[in-house]
Amino acid sequence: MTNPADLLLASTAVAGPVVDFLREWPVMWPELWLSTQDTLYMVWWASFFSVLFGLPLGVLLVTTDRGGLTPAPALRAVLSTVVNVGRSLPFIVLMVAVLALTRLLVGTTLGPTAAIVPLSIGAVPFFARLVETSLREVDRGVIEAAHAMGTRKVSIVGKVMLPEALAGLIAGLVMTVVTLISYSAMAGAIGGGGLGDLAIREGYQRFNDHYLWATVILLVAIVQIVQSLGDLLVRRLVNR
Repeated sequence: MTNPADLLLASTAVAGPVVDFLREWPVMWPELWLSTQDTLYMVWWASFFSVLFGLPLGVLLVTTDRGGLTPAPALRAVLSTVVNVGRSLPFIVLMVAVLALTRLLVGTTLGPTAAIVPLSIGAVPFFARLVETSLREVDRGVIEAAHAMGTRKVSIVGKVMLPEALAGLIAGLVMTVVTLISYSAMAGAIGGGGLGDLAIREGYQRFNDHYLWATVILLVAIVQIVQSLGDLLVRRLVNR
C-alpha cells in the first residue's frame, strides 16, 4: 500500500521545480522571444530557398528519367548524385564544410543570416527528393492524355503534374520545414543564433535547466503548429 506521506513528498518534489520554472518564465521571456524570432527568420528563408531550388530540381529528376518527358539519363545521374551527396552529409558537418561559402555570401559565419546558407543547402536536396516522390505518384494516364492532346511539355509540368501532386508537395514542404526547425536548433552549436544557441549558451554552458526546458517547449510548440496547419491544408486539398 502506498504511503500518503511518500506521495506528498513526491508531488512536492515535482511541483517545486515547476513552480520555480513558472516564476522564472517572465524573466526569461524577452530573451526567449528574440531567439524564437531568430529561429522563425532562419526557417522562413531556408524554406523559401528550399522551394526555389528544390522544386525545379525535383521536377528535373522526374522529367529527365527514363520514360520522363525529356529523358536524359546522364543528366539525371549527375543530379541524383548531387542530391544523394547533399542528403548524406550530417547537418553539423555540412555547416562546418560550407563556412567559407557562408562567409563569401553573407560576410560572416555567425548569426541567423549566416545559418540560412547551410540550412538551405541541407534542405534543398531533401525537398527535391520529396518533390520527386510526389510527382511520380501522378497518374501516368493523365500525363499521357495531355501529351496526346498536343500540350507542350512545360505546360504538362506546370498545369498537370504539379497541380495533381499539390497535396503531396505541401506535405513534403511541411516535412521540410519541421526538419529545418530541428536543423536550426543544431545551428546554435556553432553560433547560428535562435533557440538552439540560447539552449546551449544559457542552458548547457551556464547549467540553467529553466532555459533548456523553455527552449524545448517552444520548439515543440512551433513544430506542432506547423504540422497541424500543414495537415489541415493537405486534408482540404485531398477532399476538394
